Amino acid sequence: MPASGGSPRPRLALARVGDQRDLTALRREYARAGLSESDLAPTWLEQFARWFADAAPLGEPNAVVLATATAQGVPSARTVLLKAYDDRGLVVFTNLTSRKGREALGNPRATLLFSWVDLERQVTIEGTVEQVSRAQTEAYFRSRPLGAQVAAWASRQSEVVADRSVLERRQAELAERFGESVPVPPFWGGLRVVPSVVEFWQGRRDRLHDRLRYTRAEDGGWVLERLAP
Repeated sequence: MPASGGSPRPRLALARVGDQRDLTALRREYARAGLSESDLAPTWLEQFARWFADAAPLGEPNAVVLATATAQGVPSARTVLLKAYDDRGLVVFTNLTSRKGREALGNPRATLLFSWVDLERQVTIEGTVEQVSRAQTEAYFRSRPLGAQVAAWASRQSEVVADRSVLERRQAELAERFGESVPVPPFWGGLRVVPSVVEFWQGRRDRLHDRLRYTRAEDGGWVLERLAP
C-alpha cells in the first residue's frame, strides 16, 4: 500500500533467463547537472562541504560506505555514519574490536563512498586511517542517546550470537548496572580517514559522466585532474 497521501510505486517487472534475473531494462538517465573544473572549490574540503550541504535534505546524507581490508587484502564494506570532518579528514566511530575496527587498525588504508543517488552524485575518498584522540571519542560518546551508549557495551560487534534475546538481555543488565552514567568503553573509538585522493562524480547523459579528482602531491598540495568515465 502507498504511504498516506503518496502515489503507488511502479512495479518492476524483471525478465528471467533461466534462474538469472535480467536487470538490463533497469536504467535511469542522469541529466540534473554537470561538473566542470571551473565549478570546483579550491580545496576538496570546501567542495565536499558544498555537496554535503546540497545533500542535507536527503535522508541521512552522512551515510557512507566504509571499505577496509585485511593485511592479506581480503576486502569488506559496510554503511556507517560520518560524524565529523575537517581538513585533517573524515571521522566515524565504532567498536575497535569489530571487523572494520580490526581491519582499519591492522591495515590502515580505507575508502569512503558517499552515494547521493537523488542528486546523481557520489564522492569517493581514499586515504590512510588513524585513531582520533580519546578526548574526541569521549565527547562524541557523551552526545549519543543513553540507549546507544549502553548498546556500545552490549554488542560484541561482529561476533556470532545465538539469537537477539542474548543482546537484549545483555543490554538490560548493563542498563541496570550503569544507570544514567555510562562509561566510555575502552574498546570503542573514532577512526579518521586522512584523504590522499578525493573524487567528485556527477552523473551525465549517455553515461558520459563527469569525474574530477583531487590527489595529494608530494609537497602536500593537491593536483586536480579529470578522469574518463
